[in-house]
Amino acid sequence: MQLTPRQHRALQEICDTFCPAGDGLPTASELGVPEALLEAVALNPRESERRQFATLLSLWGTPALGALGGAGWKHFSELDQRMRERVLSSWRDSRLTQRRAVYQALRKGALLFYYMLSGPDGGRNPAWDAIGYDGPLGKLEQAPPKALSLTPVDADARLECDVVIVGSGAGGGAAAGVLAAAGLDVIVVESGDYYDDEDFEGSEYGAITRFYMGAPTATHDQSVALLAGACLGGGTVINYTTSFRTPDDVREEWAAHGVPAFRSEEYTTSLDAVCERLGVGQEYNDPSTREQKLQQGCVALGWHVDAMPRGVRNCAQGKECGYCPFGCRVGAKQSVVKTWLSDANAAGARLIVRTKVDRVLIEGGAARGIAAHTVEGHHLTIRSRAVVAACGAIHTPALLKRSGLQNPNIGKYLKLHPATAVFGIFDEELKPWEGVMQALYSDQHRDLDDGYGLKYETAANHPHLFIPFSPWHGSREHFQLMEGLSNTVPMGVLLRDRDGGEVRVGRDGEPIVRYRLSPFDTAHVRTGIDGAAQILEAAGARRIFTSQTRWVGYEPDGHGARERFMADADAAGYGPGQITLGSFHIMGSTRMGGSPATAACDPSGQTWDVRDLYVFDGSAFPTASGVNPQISIQAIAHMGARGLAARLA
Repeated sequence: MQLTPRQHRALQEICDTFCPAGDGLPTASELGVPEALLEAVALNPRESERRQFATLLSLWGTPALGALGGAGWKHFSELDQRMRERVLSSWRDSRLTQRRAVYQALRKGALLFYYMLSGPDGGRNPAWDAIGYDGPLGKLEQAPPKALSLTPVDADARLECDVVIVGSGAGGGAAAGVLAAAGLDVIVVESGDYYDDEDFEGSEYGAITRFYMGAPTATHDQSVALLAGACLGGGTVINYTTSFRTPDDVREEWAAHGVPAFRSEEYTTSLDAVCERLGVGQEYNDPSTREQKLQQGCVALGWHVDAMPRGVRNCAQGKECGYCPFGCRVGAKQSVVKTWLSDANAAGARLIVRTKVDRVLIEGGAARGIAAHTVEGHHLTIRSRAVVAACGAIHTPALLKRSGLQNPNIGKYLKLHPATAVFGIFDEELKPWEGVMQALYSDQHRDLDDGYGLKYETAANHPHLFIPFSPWHGSREHFQLMEGLSNTVPMGVLLRDRDGGEVRVGRDGEPIVRYRLSPFDTAHVRTGIDGAAQILEAAGARRIFTSQTRWVGYEPDGHGARERFMADADAAGYGPGQITLGSFHIMGSTRMGGSPATAACDPSGQTWDVRDLYVFDGSAFPTASGVNPQISIQAIAHMGARGLAARLA
């Protein structure tokens, strides 16, 4: 992506305003942040959004921007640091959702790359030492070589098989294992690359730019950040290993949507098979320092707290485990790369990476293969007896719509489990980026209204997780928050959302995610913020603050401070650009059900529109699972693939 000199200068000035030099630290420009941010924007497949970014930078170089931000009729470059921060703050606090969205995108991009990049000489980033962060672990010299064999596509190609699976994550991987074991000829097509133990170095920058979905990274208004895997194995490579079975009441709810199998022994058998294959248990659950605070707070309050079920074998725990979202260096995480895809590959399944599927080939009302292209530009056609769409709840509906399916429910009923965090600063050093990713949780507010509520969970507090959720009120104030990172515990509020959003498809065929919290769900977020603050206060936090854009925080004093804190939270608001939300669980956009009037797929997972086209991923959920979804996704794929194998055999 090429910028004019003026546009590039504007980008540098924006980044340097968020991250100026000081206390021996370099500016963002000196660290290479503008170039890294530009590379990320260039990877966005939506040309319209790339053009909008360039247009914004052109505007930034005009005096009108200064006037708009209350700094007078001056160029941004003519302003001092204080006035530049004032301009940025005016976008943060704007009444216009679009301006707040621009601010959020710029803030996250500049700050994330500043703390993720290596130093100017390729060594340690000086900011890591300034905030007491350990930085990447580095690669393990004794890491084993990659075990899976790939099928290369070095030229335009045409292949044939029984079933082609689009996507290799929790759903696609499990489906591949079952179908290949049944003796079917299976091809798995993945848009990302293949990474394994020897590639994992514990680097935030390396993981975010290689293993995670590059676009879309947020909803259309930047109100919810979207995190999903984009490599062979999908989210199972970078998830937190949390392995809840589908709750019984959720199974009943899903069955009531016209899929009676969810309350049957058939689904229970698939849940059992998945948990057995992943080694799900509670053996490796030593609570980290941050989770000890969760436990202390809940015990003091008399609230529920329990151990997490985890899908790991021979987990190292300790410091090693805290770097799990960047890939497990010791191979303990039972991703589908280690399990179902390994089984499928051994049974003869072919794995193709770095290849995007453009559309499903439909003949006589039935799916008969896919058309795709590789990163290098080669065209690939695969003819098959059936097609499984398993590329996630954002890209599966986009694929179906690009293929001409017309069911109005495709893309609807998107659920995100939107999560926010309340932070507690403690007196002692905790190094909250270390320790088991998730060993404990609280279901104290699981059922606030007819089965809908929230979970309290923590996560390893690396800079890449802390920065998007922490408020920015000037460079100095934000750096002080970063300096306290080693003493800061995030108390996550994971919402089971009843009302959701949708996935649309632009003229370019790329997905656009639209989502906004309903009043019903917002009320539960508010309860979660109050509850998280109570847990942190009971655990001894000396200062507590929210993830809202405006500063909302307090120091517990036992004299109504929390009540005033919640009044401030209400005043700051919970709408787009007012609170930071993130989604680690993207579900429900191509849901199963008993009728084409209410669902995109029938009870077997086959689309109502097209025969032999199945959806086996999180988008098939009739409603939000209410728990970390990987076990439910794999169980749905396992059950559906068993049925498909029996039919094709």
